[in-house]
Amino acid sequence: MKGYQLTFFAEQEHRHGRTPMGDWLLQFAKDQGAIGGSLVGAAEGFGAAGRMRSTHFFELAQQPVAVTLSATEECADRLLTALAAEPITVFYIKVPMEYGRIGTAAPPAAPQKD
Repeated sequence: MKGYQLTFFAEQEHRHGRTPMGDWLLQFAKDQGAIGGSLVGAAEGFGAAGRMRSTHFFELAQQPVAVTLSATEECADRLLTALAAEPITVFYIKVPMEYGRIGTAAPPAAPQKD
C-alpha cells in the first residue's frame, strides 16, 4: 500500500501546553488516524539556526527528538492541515513510501510443562 512517512523534529523542552512536544505529536497523530509512530531521542542534533543540541547530563531538556509516523495519503493531509491550525511551529519531512506486513505468523507456543 502507498502512503507517507512523516518525521517531525523537536527538542525535549518544547511543549504544547504542559505536554512535551514529541509526546503530544505522537498522540495527536494517533488521534488523526496514523498507522503507526515512534518517538526517538537523539544524542545530538542541530536545526535551522545551526545550534548544536545534545543530551549532556545538565542539558537533558535540550535533547533532540524525532517523531516518525506512517500514514495514508488522506491521513497525512488531514494531520498536516490540523497541525497548521495549532499554536506551534515544528519542522517536518514528508516522504512517499510503500508499506505493508511481511513474514509468517509466529508458531504457536509450545505447551508448558507442569
